[in-house]
Amino acid sequence: MQTEMFSAEEPLPRGVTLFRQRLDEPAQCQVLDAILDVIHAAPPLRLTMKNGAQLINRMTNCGALGWHSDARGYRYLEHHPETGAPWPAIPPDVMAVAVELAARCGVAGYAPDACLVNLYAADGRLSLHRDHDECDFSWPIVSFSFGAEAVFVLGGFTRREPVREVLLRSGDVLVLHGPSRTRYHGVKKILSGTAPFEHPAIPARGRLNLTCRRAR
Repeated sequence: MQTEMFSAEEPLPRGVTLFRQRLDEPAQCQVLDAILDVIHAAPPLRLTMKNGAQLINRMTNCGALGWHSDARGYRYLEHHPETGAPWPAIPPDVMAVAVELAARCGVAGYAPDACLVNLYAADGRLSLHRDHDECDFSWPIVSFSFGAEAVFVLGGFTRREPVREVLLRSGDVLVLHGPSRTRYHGVKKILSGTAPFEHPAIPARGRLNLTCRRAR
Protein backbone atom coordinates (compact mmCIF):
# COMPACT_ATOMS: atom_id res chain seq x y z
CA MET A 1 0.00 0.00 0.00
CA GLN A 2 1.52 3.29 -1.10
CA THR A 3 0.88 6.49 0.83
CA GLU A 4 1.02 10.12 -0.24
CA MET A 5 0.39 13.15 1.93
CA PHE A 6 -2.66 15.20 1.05
CA SER A 7 -1.99 18.87 0.44
CA ALA A 8 -4.54 21.39 1.68
CA GLU A 9 -4.42 23.02 -1.76
CA GLU A 10 -5.16 19.76 -3.56
CA PRO A 11 -8.84 18.97 -4.08
CA LEU A 12 -10.22 15.79 -2.55
CA PRO A 13 -11.73 13.18 -4.88
CA ARG A 14 -15.28 13.73 -6.05
CA GLY A 15 -17.64 12.46 -3.39
CA VAL A 16 -15.32 13.26 -0.49
CA THR A 17 -16.27 16.52 1.22
CA LEU A 18 -14.48 17.86 4.28
CA PHE A 19 -16.22 20.56 6.30
CA ARG A 20 -13.38 22.08 8.33
CA GLN A 21 -14.36 23.26 11.81
CA ARG A 22 -18.07 22.78 11.12
CA LEU A 23 -18.59 22.63 14.90
CA ASP A 24 -17.03 25.30 17.09
CA GLU A 25 -15.98 24.45 20.65
CA PRO A 26 -19.35 25.23 22.33
CA ALA A 27 -21.17 23.16 19.70
CA GLN A 28 -18.70 20.30 20.15
CA CYS A 29 -19.18 20.33 23.91
CA GLN A 30 -22.95 20.27 23.50
CA VAL A 31 -22.72 17.19 21.28
CA LEU A 32 -20.23 15.52 23.61
CA ASP A 33 -22.49 16.11 26.61
CA ALA A 34 -25.22 14.21 24.76
CA ILE A 35 -22.79 11.45 23.75
CA LEU A 36 -21.75 11.04 27.37
CA ASP A 37 -25.38 10.15 28.10
CA VAL A 38 -25.25 7.64 25.22
CA ILE A 39 -22.10 6.07 26.68
CA HIS A 40 -23.72 5.73 30.09
CA ALA A 41 -26.86 4.13 28.62
CA ALA A 42 -25.01 1.86 26.17
CA PRO A 43 -21.58 0.95 27.62
CA PRO A 44 -18.79 0.79 25.01
CA LEU A 45 -17.40 -2.63 24.10
CA ARG A 46 -14.23 -4.10 22.58
CA LEU A 47 -15.71 -6.11 19.72
CA THR A 48 -14.11 -9.10 18.02
CA MET A 49 -13.76 -10.08 14.38
CA LYS A 50 -14.71 -13.43 12.82
CA ASN A 51 -11.26 -14.83 13.58
CA GLY A 52 -11.57 -13.93 17.26
CA ALA A 53 -9.11 -11.02 17.14
CA GLN A 54 -10.20 -8.07 19.25
CA LEU A 55 -10.65 -4.64 17.69
CA ILE A 56 -8.33 -2.04 19.19
CA ASN A 57 -10.95 0.68 19.73
CA ARG A 58 -13.93 0.53 22.06
CA MET A 59 -17.24 1.47 20.54
CA THR A 60 -20.96 1.82 21.11
CA ASN A 61 -23.92 3.08 19.08
CA CYS A 62 -26.95 5.31 19.05
CA GLY A 63 -29.95 5.29 16.74
CA ALA A 64 -32.44 2.57 15.83
CA LEU A 65 -29.60 0.26 14.79
CA GLY A 66 -26.08 -0.37 16.05
CA TRP A 67 -23.12 -1.88 14.20
CA HIS A 68 -21.74 -5.09 15.70
CA SER A 69 -18.98 -7.61 15.00
CA ASP A 70 -18.31 -11.07 16.43
CA ALA A 71 -17.67 -14.65 15.26
CA ARG A 72 -20.85 -14.45 13.15
CA GLY A 73 -19.53 -11.47 11.20
CA TYR A 74 -20.50 -7.83 10.70
CA ARG A 75 -24.11 -6.73 11.04
CA TYR A 76 -26.52 -4.24 12.62
CA LEU A 77 -28.44 -4.98 15.81
CA GLU A 78 -31.49 -3.32 17.31
CA HIS A 79 -30.26 -3.82 20.90
CA HIS A 80 -27.05 -3.53 22.90
CA PRO A 81 -25.51 -7.04 22.79
CA GLU A 82 -24.82 -7.16 26.55
CA THR A 83 -27.57 -5.13 28.20
CA GLY A 84 -30.32 -6.11 25.73
CA ALA A 85 -31.62 -2.54 25.81
CA PRO A 86 -32.46 -0.60 22.63
CA TRP A 87 -29.76 1.82 21.55
CA PRO A 88 -30.19 5.43 22.73
CA ALA A 89 -31.49 7.90 20.16
CA ILE A 90 -29.10 9.86 17.96
CA PRO A 91 -28.68 13.29 19.63
CA PRO A 92 -30.75 15.94 17.81
CA ASP A 93 -27.71 18.19 17.18
CA VAL A 94 -25.87 15.31 15.50
CA MET A 95 -28.89 14.42 13.39
CA ALA A 96 -29.42 18.04 12.32
CA VAL A 97 -25.82 18.54 11.20
CA ALA A 98 -25.74 15.18 9.38
CA VAL A 99 -28.93 16.00 7.48
CA GLU A 100 -27.71 19.52 6.66
CA LEU A 101 -24.32 18.42 5.34
CA ALA A 102 -25.78 15.55 3.34
CA ALA A 103 -28.07 18.06 1.64
CA ARG A 104 -25.12 20.37 0.94
CA CYS A 105 -23.46 17.38 -0.75
CA GLY A 106 -26.51 16.94 -2.95
CA VAL A 107 -28.29 14.19 -0.98
CA ALA A 108 -31.79 15.20 0.08
CA GLY A 109 -33.95 13.23 2.49
CA TYR A 110 -31.08 11.75 4.51
CA ALA A 111 -32.33 10.22 7.78
CA PRO A 112 -29.58 8.19 9.45
CA ASP A 113 -30.79 5.28 11.56
CA ALA A 114 -27.37 4.35 12.98
CA CYS A 115 -24.55 6.33 14.53
CA LEU A 116 -21.36 4.56 15.56
CA VAL A 117 -19.48 6.00 18.53
CA ASN A 118 -15.79 5.11 18.18
CA LEU A 119 -13.49 5.74 21.15
CA TYR A 120 -9.82 5.99 20.20
CA ALA A 121 -7.21 5.83 22.95
CA ALA A 122 -3.91 7.63 22.38
CA ASP A 123 -2.60 4.57 20.49
CA GLY A 124 -5.85 3.97 18.61
CA ARG A 125 -6.09 3.30 14.90
CA LEU A 126 -8.48 1.80 12.35
CA SER A 127 -7.38 -0.58 9.60
CA LEU A 128 -8.15 0.20 5.97
CA HIS A 129 -11.70 -0.88 5.27
CA ARG A 130 -14.86 0.13 3.44
CA ASP A 131 -18.35 0.51 4.86
CA HIS A 132 -20.49 -2.02 3.03
CA ASP A 133 -22.84 -3.52 5.63
CA GLU A 134 -25.61 -1.08 4.74
CA CYS A 135 -28.47 -1.81 2.33
CA ASP A 136 -28.28 1.25 0.08
CA PHE A 137 -24.99 2.94 -0.81
CA SER A 138 -26.76 6.00 -2.23
CA TRP A 139 -26.93 7.33 1.34
CA PRO A 140 -23.74 9.01 2.59
CA ILE A 141 -21.49 8.37 5.56
CA VAL A 142 -21.20 11.49 7.76
CA SER A 143 -18.24 11.36 10.15
CA PHE A 144 -17.62 13.77 13.07
CA SER A 145 -14.23 14.25 14.77
CA PHE A 146 -13.67 15.29 18.39
CA GLY A 147 -10.54 15.47 20.52
CA ALA A 148 -7.02 14.76 19.32
CA GLU A 149 -6.12 15.17 15.65
CA ALA A 150 -6.07 12.02 13.55
CA VAL A 151 -4.23 11.01 10.39
CA PHE A 152 -7.08 9.71 8.22
CA VAL A 153 -6.17 7.57 5.22
CA LEU A 154 -8.32 7.70 2.11
CA GLY A 155 -7.86 4.98 -0.48
CA GLY A 156 -9.55 3.84 -3.65
CA PHE A 157 -11.89 0.95 -4.37
CA THR A 158 -9.41 -1.88 -3.82
CA ARG A 159 -6.89 -2.43 -1.05
CA ARG A 160 -4.02 -2.17 -3.53
CA GLU A 161 -4.64 1.42 -4.59
CA PRO A 162 -2.51 4.23 -3.10
CA VAL A 163 -3.92 6.09 -0.12
CA ARG A 164 -3.82 9.77 0.81
CA GLU A 165 -3.33 11.07 4.32
CA VAL A 166 -5.79 13.73 5.49
CA LEU A 167 -5.46 15.44 8.86
CA LEU A 168 -8.76 15.52 10.75
CA ARG A 169 -9.17 18.00 13.61
CA SER A 170 -11.71 18.36 16.38
CA GLY A 171 -14.88 19.91 14.95
CA ASP A 172 -14.29 18.63 11.41
CA VAL A 173 -17.01 16.68 9.60
CA LEU A 174 -16.15 14.43 6.64
CA VAL A 175 -18.78 13.15 4.22
CA LEU A 176 -18.31 10.17 1.88
CA HIS A 177 -21.04 10.24 -0.75
CA GLY A 178 -21.88 9.44 -4.34
CA PRO A 179 -18.91 8.00 -6.25
CA SER A 180 -16.77 7.83 -3.10
CA ARG A 181 -19.29 6.22 -0.76
CA THR A 182 -17.50 2.85 -0.81
CA ARG A 183 -13.89 4.02 -0.87
CA TYR A 184 -11.45 2.29 1.44
CA HIS A 185 -10.45 4.42 4.40
CA GLY A 186 -9.05 4.18 7.91
CA VAL A 187 -7.16 5.97 10.68
CA LYS A 188 -3.39 5.62 10.62
CA LYS A 189 -2.70 7.20 14.00
CA ILE A 190 -3.86 9.59 16.67
CA LEU A 191 -1.73 12.68 17.30
CA SER A 192 -1.98 12.43 21.06
CA GLY A 193 -2.01 15.70 22.97
CA THR A 194 -3.43 17.81 20.13
CA ALA A 195 -7.00 18.08 21.44
CA PRO A 196 -8.11 21.73 21.84
CA PHE A 197 -9.97 20.89 25.06
CA GLU A 198 -10.77 17.96 27.35
CA HIS A 199 -14.17 16.36 27.84
CA PRO A 200 -15.14 13.25 29.86
CA ALA A 201 -16.65 11.62 26.76
CA ILE A 202 -13.27 11.68 24.96
CA PRO A 203 -10.63 9.12 26.00
CA ALA A 204 -7.57 10.67 27.68
CA ARG A 205 -5.22 12.09 25.02
CA GLY A 206 -7.40 10.36 22.43
CA ARG A 207 -10.25 10.92 20.02
CA LEU A 208 -13.97 10.33 19.68
CA ASN A 209 -15.58 9.79 16.30
CA LEU A 210 -19.26 9.67 15.35
CA THR A 211 -20.22 8.01 12.08
CA CYS A 212 -23.81 8.48 10.89
CA ARG A 213 -25.23 5.99 8.42
CA ARG A 214 -28.47 4.83 6.85
CA ALA A 215 -28.25 1.08 7.50
CA ARG A 216 -31.69 -0.02 6.26
